[in-house]
Amino acid sequence: YISSQTQRNVRFVGLSTALANAQDLADWLGIGPLGLFNFKPSVRPVPLECHIQGYPGKFYCPRMATMNKPSYAAIQMHSPTKPVLVFVSSRRQTRLTALDLITFAVADERPRQWVHMSEGELEEVLGGIKDASLRHTLQFGIGLHHAGLNDRDRSTVERLYVECKIQVLVATSTLAWGVNTPAHLVIIKGTEFYDAPTKRYVDFPITDVLQMMGRAGRPQYDRHGVAVIMVHEPKKQFYKRFLYEPFPVESSLHNQVADHFNAEVVAGTIGSRQDAIDYLTWTYFFRRLLQNPSYYDLEDTRSETVNTYMTELVE
Repeated sequence: YISSQTQRNVRFVGLSTALANAQDLADWLGIGPLGLFNFKPSVRPVPLECHIQGYPGKFYCPRMATMNKPSYAAIQMHSPTKPVLVFVSSRRQTRLTALDLITFAVADERPRQWVHMSEGELEEVLGGIKDASLRHTLQFGIGLHHAGLNDRDRSTVERLYVECKIQVLVATSTLAWGVNTPAHLVIIKGTEFYDAPTKRYVDFPITDVLQMMGRAGRPQYDRHGVAVIMVHEPKKQFYKRFLYEPFPVESSLHNQVADHFNAEVVAGTIGSRQDAIDYLTWTYFFRRLLQNPSYYDLEDTRSETVNTYMTELVE
């Protein structure tokens, strides 16, 4: 639309995860066959070995507790000497998970198996740590990473982990989008988090799960990475299917259309109701509306039905 109004070409460079309908996006952006590159989710610099494990249990906290011993077993099996990232949903779970891993390591009579620095260096590090839980877990080579840590503690943990002086890092999911902390093994301990506004546990967006998995496998260091995803048993088949299949991208413009219209009215792009309808016909939303009408609560794609739908949306 911008290009048609300004009579100048516009160049887009778009990056995303693998898409099931990449051609739709390319057609909308006016990208020819030579400009579209769409790869399967399995294509990555370091091959990823993925294990999905289901755990029964109606209640969240007891289910999380049952995942701790399998997490320890996964570390021993897949990454006994290489860096490990364990993703959990909350600050409390970082502490509980780390304490259970320490318990299993002590029971194995190898409490220091994840510490890779001298006693003197460890003492010096512990002297600068403010958080009591972190100070305790670092003695066993396990770091904690969450928003409750002060900046100094957090940067110390990140440095120790990146330098491989501690082997295990238990973190909340926000780390997946933040600091570059690749690992050989990633364990996603539960795919739900507590959503305060709705006062219930909800699933992580699948893109968050993919982002966490993407931390497994360190380019230049590993020939392959391993991801272990621990889920509620009823959701096991869902994750088996959707973690290996690309996603179709749908539009959410219809949910925020008023904001966009207001911006375009102020910019002078839209000056009448007809302008608003014309504007919508240039959008990705309109393309997907015709191809997947049920997603947008459109009964059919006859011209009369579409026109009525568009008019109601504008009004």
